[in-house]
This record gives sequence, C-alpha cells and structure tokens, in this order.
Amino acid sequence: MWSQVTERDNVSSPEGFILVGFSDRPLLELVLFVVVLTFYLLTLFGNITIILLSALDSRLHTPMYFFLANLSFLDMCFTTGSVPQMLYNLWGPDKTISYLGCATQLYFVLALGGVECVLLAVMAYDRYVAICRPLHYTVIMHPRLCGKLASVAWLSGFGNSLIMTPQTLLLPRCGHRRVDHFLCEMPALIGMACVDTMALEALAFALAIFIILAPLSLILTSYGYIARAVLAIKSAAGRKKAFNTCSSHLTVVSLFYGTIIYMYLQPANTYSQDQGKFLTLFYTIVTPSVNPLIYTLRNKDIKEAMKKVLGKGGADT
Repeated sequence: MWSQVTERDNVSSPEGFILVGFSDRPLLELVLFVVVLTFYLLTLFGNITIILLSALDSRLHTPMYFFLANLSFLDMCFTTGSVPQMLYNLWGPDKTISYLGCATQLYFVLALGGVECVLLAVMAYDRYVAICRPLHYTVIMHPRLCGKLASVAWLSGFGNSLIMTPQTLLLPRCGHRRVDHFLCEMPALIGMACVDTMALEALAFALAIFIILAPLSLILTSYGYIARAVLAIKSAAGRKKAFNTCSSHLTVVSLFYGTIIYMYLQPANTYSQDQGKFLTLFYTIVTPSVNPLIYTLRNKDIKEAMKKVLGKGGADT
C-alpha cells in the first residue's frame, strides 16, 4: 500500500498537499490570522465600493473608471481565491489542501496575477492618451476599444496560467507533500521537485517576458511620454493636475511589480522560503487592500461620487 501511495505521489501527489506555512511559530500564525482577516475585509469593502460607485455614478462612466472597476473586481477575485484557505490554515492545526484545491488555487493565482500585469499596462496607455492626446481622447478610447483591451488582459492572464499550472503540478516530487508555504505558489511547488527543473524555469521566464516584462516596458514607455508632456506644461497648476492624474496608478504599479518581479524572475535555487512567504502576503493581501485607498485618497471624482451616493452632495459639483 505504501509503495502504491509513493508511486502515485511521484507523479502529482493526488492525495493533496500539506501547506506548512508558519506552523512552527503558532503565535506568529495567530497574529497573521488577525492581520490577514483585517486586510481581506478591507479589500472586499474598498473594491466593492469602487465597483458600485463606477456603476451608479454616470460621471464615472469613462474609460479610466471602467479599467479601475476591472482592477477592483480582479483584486477581489485574487484575494478570495487564496485568502480563505490561508485563514483556515492559519487558524488551526489542519494544514492540508486537496490536490484539486491546490491546482485550482495555483491556476487562479497565476491567472489573476497575469491579468493584473496586462491591465496595469492598459491603464497606463489610457493615461498616456488622456494627457498626451487630450483632444482625441474620447475618439481613441471608445467603449469598443476599452472592451477589447480589457479582454486582452483577462485572456492573457488565464492563457498563461493554462500553460504553467499543469506543467508545475505534474513535476515529480518523489512522495514529498509538504509545501513550505501557506499557498500553492509556483516557486514553492517547483522547489519541491526531485528532478531538474531548468526547462520549466526557462519556459516560465519566457512567458514572464510576455506577461510581466512586456507590459512593464509599455508602462515605462507610456510614462516616459507622459513625463515629457507634463514638463512641457507651462503652468504649475496644470502640471500638478496632470501629476495627480497619474500618481495613483504609478503607486499601484510600483507596489505590484516590485514584488512580482522579485518573486517570479529569480531562479528557484535562490528562492528564500520565509522571504517568499512575506512577499506573498504583501501582494496577496496588502496591495489589493490599499489599491482602493490609493485611488480614493487622490481622486476627486471618486470622493464626489461617494458623497452623491451617500446623499451628501448634489448631482453636479
């Protein structure tokens, strides 16, 4: 019986995995449970608020808020796909996750992370058109184009995950079921393999060029043109307005891409598990919860829409 189980585990661990997390530090797990739950509730509240405001206030029926609503919906899905399992493992002694549960979690974490990479590039292009070609903005960013750009973002992320998820899960693990993480993340699962993973890492890096580096290069190019256009504005008030238009998006890009590049563009043999766990916490729970805060605090339109919906402002302000 044991030999049969080991033989099956050599292929794909069909009976599931054990998410070790911080099980050797129960006090830290208790603290993390409270922190993760708090940030998760903030994520749901903040992103639902932006989605509702974008739908209810006609002044927010613009390309910028269409993409922002997509980002909010994405962040909700991203956290909901990983945080409930994380909370379950942090709360009690049971650290197991079924093979199907692990596969589903890995697929959606990879897919939605990829969607966000491309969507942030689309949002940067929207800001480029708004600042560098303001007179043609409504003509260029028409609803059909916005829908196509959003579709490209979603299809790219899910297509990338459709390739990488099976490749990662089918790696031989020689009976090893203990994942030194609290999520089924690609670097942690690759690190468990008992075979040479250089080919898979090369494939992951090649796909990352298209799903991470290409969107990042588009973002940097867009903001290069934006910076040149802003510096050409003669009035200080005009420059400040243009800067405020882009600062929220730039902040979100910096937070998200900083962690993603560090996590997925380094060799598996240099991957520090504890460091990876805290980085995962950052982009899984912190970034999605602060995105609505960043956009709300620096966005007059969102503030006015909130006042209107709450009955504290008129229809026109």
